[in-house]
Amino acid sequence: MSAPTRASLWRDLIHKPFFWGIIAIVALLALNVIKDPTYLAISINPNNGHLVGNLIDILRQAAPVMMIAIGMSLVIATGGIDLSVGSLMAVSGAVSMEFLAAAGDSTSIGVALAAVGLSLLITGILGAVNGILVAYVGLQPFIATLVLMLAGRGVAKVITGGQNTAASSDPFRWIANGFVIGIPVVFILAVLIVVLVAWVVRRSALGLMIEAIGINPRASRMAGIKPKGLLLTAYILSGILAGIAGVMSVGSVMTVDISRTGYQLELDAILAVVIGGASLAGGKFSLSGAFVGALLIATLDKTVLYLGVSSSATPAFKAIVIVAICLLQSDRVRSWFQRRRKTAAPAPRVEIVKEEAAA
Repeated sequence: MSAPTRASLWRDLIHKPFFWGIIAIVALLALNVIKDPTYLAISINPNNGHLVGNLIDILRQAAPVMMIAIGMSLVIATGGIDLSVGSLMAVSGAVSMEFLAAAGDSTSIGVALAAVGLSLLITGILGAVNGILVAYVGLQPFIATLVLMLAGRGVAKVITGGQNTAASSDPFRWIANGFVIGIPVVFILAVLIVVLVAWVVRRSALGLMIEAIGINPRASRMAGIKPKGLLLTAYILSGILAGIAGVMSVGSVMTVDISRTGYQLELDAILAVVIGGASLAGGKFSLSGAFVGALLIATLDKTVLYLGVSSSATPAFKAIVIVAICLLQSDRVRSWFQRRRKTAAPAPRVEIVKEEAAA
């Protein structure tokens, strides 16, 4: 590969927003390695043969964020936003735990699958409510989803009777705590779902139509695209993916805490989407970028705990990292630094050679 070709590929790479997310992940891991050289070590648990280590923990913690970030990407691409995903995680957890507690069979795979299916059905319906309010009633997405964000935890409290509900189900727990070839099942499921959604939206016209209504709803309508149906679809998918995230979250401890399950994860989802290069104005999204953004959020949370940052300073620490990444992604900031370098560079010396006239 020639030098100009390599330079062109490098320029294209650094202009991809998720590239800076990967750089930030590497920087955070390096920071942890400086504190503890064995931070990246992965070992095998002799009791069960599973891989253990900080990287494995990061993959497990990133899975729920990936789910809601993928759903948020589709909604934001339409020019909307979904603030209810954290509350829908709590609803999903409440439904599944109540169902399993009532069933009382801790070994049945069918009961576990029924609990998952019922949870996704309920969150899909609630996502459809968001879609109807936005697409057919005409409410602003911020207001429509804010209503369900506030009401969703109330629904979860009604389902559980206001109590933290625990249940026992080995197949359900395996979803969050199981391993396949040493890799967490929850991360494998997250990757498979991301690949499936990416294949559907990029191998069909769905992704282009979602971006079209985000760029200009009126022009897309004149081109024959039906925005209402697409908006409804995007919010239903966001609700279902939030339900999957809720199953992953409560499955690790087999208990739903209405006040804590999914708490403020909608903000992490929005940050992951922005880190991935999506435009909050709509019309542009990157599922691979959201995937990297979710990994970065999980790595950042793990780093905060590992470095012993106080809980009061944690939001500020996360904000500094996120702002730095967004600035690195900004074309305007990069062009400003390029202009500064050109201005600071010394002017080339020009030697004037005087020629004497011939006698």
